[in-house]
Amino acid sequence: MKITVRQKDYAAVRALPAPAHKEPLKPSKPFRWLLKTLSAGDLKETHFTAHVDLPADLTPDVPALILMNHSSFIDLKIAATVFADRPFGIVCTSDGFVGKEWLMRHLGCIPTQKFVTDMNLVRDLVYALKTLKISVLMFPEASYSFDGTATPLPESLGKCLKVLGVPVIHVQTHGAFARDPLYNNLQLRQVDVSADVTQLFSADEVKSLPVPALNARLKEAFAFDNWAWQKENHVKITEPFRADCLHRVLYKCPVCGAEGKTEGKGITLTCHACGSVWELTEDGTLEKCGAAGRDVPESDGRFPAAGPDTRPDGTPFDFTHIPDWYAWERACVREEIAAGTYRMELPVTIRVLRDLTAIYEVGDGVLTHDETGFHLTGCGGALDYHHSPTASYSLYADYFWYELGDMVCIGSGEMLYYCFPKAGENVAAKARLAAEEMYKMKKRR
Repeated sequence: MKITVRQKDYAAVRALPAPAHKEPLKPSKPFRWLLKTLSAGDLKETHFTAHVDLPADLTPDVPALILMNHSSFIDLKIAATVFADRPFGIVCTSDGFVGKEWLMRHLGCIPTQKFVTDMNLVRDLVYALKTLKISVLMFPEASYSFDGTATPLPESLGKCLKVLGVPVIHVQTHGAFARDPLYNNLQLRQVDVSADVTQLFSADEVKSLPVPALNARLKEAFAFDNWAWQKENHVKITEPFRADCLHRVLYKCPVCGAEGKTEGKGITLTCHACGSVWELTEDGTLEKCGAAGRDVPESDGRFPAAGPDTRPDGTPFDFTHIPDWYAWERACVREEIAAGTYRMELPVTIRVLRDLTAIYEVGDGVLTHDETGFHLTGCGGALDYHHSPTASYSLYADYFWYELGDMVCIGSGEMLYYCFPKAGENVAAKARLAAEEMYKMKKRR
């Protein structure tokens, strides 16, 4: 999927009027039929099956909040099929409306901005549920998973359920991530996909349970590990491109500690700093398969160049499970922040979202990230934007965003800034990890 991009002066973009707020629309039967019909091909290819276990009184005409884990674009196609007889609105990112606002609204889509405070969203949800009397589909994780495990949920989700006061349906997909993981550049694999549909809360439970209890159950429902699921269910991914771009997730070598030197290509991940090579096997396990003929750099004291399989503290040099590697990277980022050494600074191409007509390319700049948050400057000095580390619990970062490239997005309800590293640096994962860890540390303080 692509997006309309136009070049425009930054001052001219700022002068554009912000789009007026519009109330959600109830999707008509023809549009619901269209969405289901357009979804049929992909679901047939994946031999899609759904196990639906909802109480008898939760009929299609009863407005409910549908919460679904977010693995790939097929998620919406699953929902359109499973809930074909249930009219529902869809909470989606505002950039998805660019160039196609009329269609998106008539499909029932409700725009919002990822990881930006949006006071209109709750009002829109209430309007859809109470006035239009339709259900609403929402992906509470907001962004696709990078490493195949759950991403953080907003702390306010339990409070939101209280405000809405409707039954909550949970949709858990299986195989969607394995078929189309975000890192793999939209290369589809032959994997069967299924979904479990259950009631997570009745309306009475939403009203009676305290917010902490609601959040605890939500966290439990959205705890998953797609790589473990693949192995436990003996799902074989034989495609020769399964490790392409895996370095987007595994950007730091656990052997030598180098960052930005790994490369996922074919079925292997290689560190070009020390020559270590891992194979991503058909069952989703990483296997060390030797070196690439390069000398291992001398030890810096923290990452020994040779020796036992673990560091003195017991931390492994090699990982067989991708989420374990990613969790180690998170721990390393957390250590950098705590020590005051974390800093990212890179030249970027800046594109902004001001209205729903286009994404505007406004020029070049420099994006900096440290313990004070993000700082974006550019456009000949006209742009100077600070983004606090406590502005959000996570970060809108994406791979191959609308086929334009990897990016980091910051901003407010007034304007969103999409920052694309000019040299193609692999920073999306580390920036997201740093933003999440910084938020938690600042909140604790």
